[in-house]
Amino acid sequence: MLLFLDTETTGVEESDKICSLALLEDTQAHYELINEKKKIPAEASAIHHITKDMLEGKPTLMKSKTLQVLQKYNSIEHTVIAHNVLFDIAMLKSSGFLWKGSIIDTLRVTKHLIPECELFSLQFLRYELRLYKRESTLLEKYGIKDALFAHHALSDALITELLFEYLLEMSSIEKMLELSFENVLIEKFGFGKYKGRYIEEICQSDTSYAQWLLNSSTDEDIIYSLNYYLQG
Repeated sequence: MLLFLDTETTGVEESDKICSLALLEDTQAHYELINEKKKIPAEASAIHHITKDMLEGKPTLMKSKTLQVLQKYNSIEHTVIAHNVLFDIAMLKSSGFLWKGSIIDTLRVTKHLIPECELFSLQFLRYELRLYKRESTLLEKYGIKDALFAHHALSDALITELLFEYLLEMSSIEKMLELSFENVLIEKFGFGKYKGRYIEEICQSDTSYAQWLLNSSTDEDIIYSLNYYLQG
């Protein structure tokens, strides 16, 4: 079984928790607000529009119906697919759920298969790859009448499925499982003062910046790419 998953959280630190969870299973869509008794800062609410008041009376992750569905498939025979999947898996683990199945990361797979993209955020890819043209078919599949909007767990899970289908035209599931764990050699910076510039060029012209970024970044692919170009 292929399961498409997305979470929204109170933040991105290790101490943060899930505040909404979405799961697409066959033709069934599951979505719940989750209350892990963790404060939602205004900065996070400004992104996903979930507030503390909305979580009153909502279940913890381990007591949620959506998690129970995921638990039903928690074995090596099944695969969870998400955009930046390791983040979602880590957030599930922080609340007591350990996923035992396979995983596919559409973020890393896209970086491997479509390196010419300027950005790799889910919303950018939604429009850059014209995934929105297939949205109505997917909404009908799951019986969803609401429009999709960014940073809503259910909407993002649906767009992840559309992205996966797009990637499946370029690669096999078996290959995507491999690529999800292979570092990506990034050609251009997608952020910072050198955004849009070739990393190899900056490693030669501004070595001090490249070394600083190498020591401060937590992005595995950026670290891998900087090391590659700095070593020549």
